[in-house]
Amino acid sequence: MSEAFDCAKCSESLYGRKYIQTDNGPYCVPCYDNTFANTCAECQQLIGHDSRELFYEDRHFHEGCFRCCRCQRSLADEPFTCQDSELLCNDCYCSAFSSQCSACGETVMPGSRKLEYGGQTWHEHCFLCSGCEQPLGSRSFVPDKGAHYCVPCYENKFAPRCARCSKMLPPQTLTQGGVTYRDQPWHRECLVCTGCQTPLAGQQFTSRDDDPYCVACFGELFAPKCSSCKRPITGLGGGKYVSFEDRHWHHSCFACARCSTSLVGQGFVPDGDKVLCQGCSQAGP
Repeated sequence: MSEAFDCAKCSESLYGRKYIQTDNGPYCVPCYDNTFANTCAECQQLIGHDSRELFYEDRHFHEGCFRCCRCQRSLADEPFTCQDSELLCNDCYCSAFSSQCSACGETVMPGSRKLEYGGQTWHEHCFLCSGCEQPLGSRSFVPDKGAHYCVPCYENKFAPRCARCSKMLPPQTLTQGGVTYRDQPWHRECLVCTGCQTPLAGQQFTSRDDDPYCVACFGELFAPKCSSCKRPITGLGGGKYVSFEDRHWHHSCFACARCSTSLVGQGFVPDGDKVLCQGCSQAGP
């Protein structure tokens, strides 16, 4: 008699049948699958010994069951992502969860280099200066009404220019020493007296025909001269003066030529190139 050769599980003879040898003995195919095969997480059927089995995060799948939950594409040999326990191919994941580039409208793929600003996303190569159209990358930029400019382009396009030299005044110039005169910006070093070229920034000055002058030059060149002290009458700094006919006096200089009494607000009598109080005028020569 031949030696018994039976399935270790069901004890049925394995002569003439396909079997699988294990450390615990031989098993017929049905018993082997029932005993050792894993259950597919998708279809809940056993994954037979002759099936290709895929394993992911403690779950087992038939090859045909390992597919994208949205488009049903097989993921056996494709890159994929797991989102909330659902398997997604890259295309479906990107469509559902990735941002769209604000410039080209294409999907910004996971892991690709991107830039985010103001709730928008760009491919790194799509985030360009609106002026020179060069990639901004990690460079500083200035947003303006939906556009983005590198600093040089922004300054060239928007920065104010000095009223004298026409060169740019970067924004920090005006806040750190620039000068505004007649609603126009000036470099501090460009605002000088038209007469003597003395810097006027921080100094009292006036103008003539839109040209700025220091007090001294304006007085020498344009101001009337006091008929008493012969110095210029500029009227600057609240200085008051008196005019009579074609003559002018500082308030402090408008006094009787004889007794030196101030004539400001008082009656007076002209006497040649002098003025007298009424008392001295009535007293005679």
